[in-house]
Amino acid sequence: MSQRELLGTEKRRDEVYEYLRDAIGDAMMSYDIELVSSEVTARSPASSSFAETLFSSLGEHPSGLQTSSSVSIAVDNSLSRAHTLIQITCQDHKGLLYDIMRTFKDFNIQISYGRFTIKRGKNCEIDLFIVQSDGRKILDSSKQDALVSRLRAELQQPLRVVMMNRGPDTELLVTNPVELSGKGRPQVFYDIALALKKINTCIFSAEIGRHLTGDREWEVYKVLINEEDSLPVSRSKIEEQVWSTLMGWE
Repeated sequence: MSQRELLGTEKRRDEVYEYLRDAIGDAMMSYDIELVSSEVTARSPASSSFAETLFSSLGEHPSGLQTSSSVSIAVDNSLSRAHTLIQITCQDHKGLLYDIMRTFKDFNIQISYGRFTIKRGKNCEIDLFIVQSDGRKILDSSKQDALVSRLRAELQQPLRVVMMNRGPDTELLVTNPVELSGKGRPQVFYDIALALKKINTCIFSAEIGRHLTGDREWEVYKVLINEEDSLPVSRSKIEEQVWSTLMGWE
């Protein structure tokens, strides 16, 4: 049974409560878990105009969102008779291997051998020898281009973080892509709550939903900030703190 299916059990509810309590502390005023149908999830507030802003231009980096820079990806079929070599140079971040493996999984690609090296702090060099599901090299240029494009997008911006107005209130939106299997990124809400706690910013309410755009599904975290009980912190500071915590760059 998956962790999602366990959310309805008393044991799992108690575990989630303890995690939230540790991250938020006494600022958490109330807590509840309610299971909803897939139909309700598909129509959740995550599909509102607030979320639409995050997906208005998937090929670009929308204003106000942090991105990981210096991503280089090369494909080489000359070094191995049996494998395609993918060479990646990028900044290290929390969940880096997860983002790479998730992308390969979505493309039904198998990794036979890999090498991971960290140089000069955050800079990573990754060599991966891969094959298709049929055990053959990736020789089709269109498949190579599609894989490289997706990898670059996932590594440049594994998550999206932005502050928005919700009437008189301030709302934090965090999104991440969902695997084709339907699984979302682990510990996102925990990291959001931890980041806000570090800058003494209180959460009034939080919602988690799904958003479909094109052929991709995204998980959307909507966190309403309790500004009355929080210390004055600029929106850019909140975005930076949440992004840094999610990326493990502190």
